[in-house]
Parts: sequence; structure tokens; C-alpha cells
Amino acid sequence: MLFMEPEASVIVESGMDLSSEQMAELRELAGSRDVPADVALRARIVLWSGEGRRRKDIAELAGVAPLTVDRCKARYTERGLAGLEDKRRGGPRTQVPPRVRARVIALTRMSPPVDSGLSHWSTRTLADHLKRREGVSVSWHYIARVWREEN
Repeated sequence: MLFMEPEASVIVESGMDLSSEQMAELRELAGSRDVPADVALRARIVLWSGEGRRRKDIAELAGVAPLTVDRCKARYTERGLAGLEDKRRGGPRTQVPPRVRARVIALTRMSPPVDSGLSHWSTRTLADHLKRREGVSVSWHYIARVWREEN
């Protein structure tokens, strides 16, 4: 773990204090072919820190930035082995139903309602109209993409 000495203002490194059981778990994980390579690498980073290696040396051995070493150690300290797993990412985009796409195309070919005061649609005004009048929420980016694809 990194900490600042108040008088000298020098960064001092200390290895992680790991039990023999933790070291064994990390060795097993680091050498396993059943886990993603990124997880095995993070396990090696924590293991090397537990062996007392310096942050700079660990970063060089692992081929990562020193900040990545710090993050791996912090995640392991906070969450244990679970902290070495990849973070969950957002899921895939939700698909816009074909009927909504067809409605965008149909409205595009029509003039805006007279009470709107518009002479033509913009991507933003069409998205707003769909949301307010028809309860369909699509982004103006989506409408622009449909327009490009439809020419």
C-alpha cells in the first residue's frame, strides 16, 4: 500500500500483508487455465505484492501501468478474490422494434402537424413529437441514423 511520510513527503511502498492461505489461493488462481487471462494477471499482481516486490517492478513484470497495480491491490483489499474479476459492463443496447422504425419513416414523409408551427421535421422535433404524442421514446441520434440509412 502507498502512503506519504508527513515530514519527508516521499512516497513509500509497502507490500501487501497476505496470509499463507491467501497466497495459496492467489497462486492457484494465477496458474489456472480455467479463468480469464486478465483475472490470472490480477492475481499475479497481488501475489507479487504479497511477496514484497516493488510497485514499479510489478508493473514492469505484468506489462501494466503502476496505477493498474494500485487498482488491483485496492480491489483485492476491498473485495478479496471477487475484486479480481472483471467489472460488470452495461448490457447490449435494446433494439428498437421495426414498427417504431416504420413510424419514424412514415412521419418523416409527412409534414408536421399544423398546430406544431413547424414547416419541417428536425431529428429533435420528431423525437419530441414521438415521445409526447405517441408515447414512443427514441433518441434524435436514432432518428438521424434512420434518415441516413433511408436516404
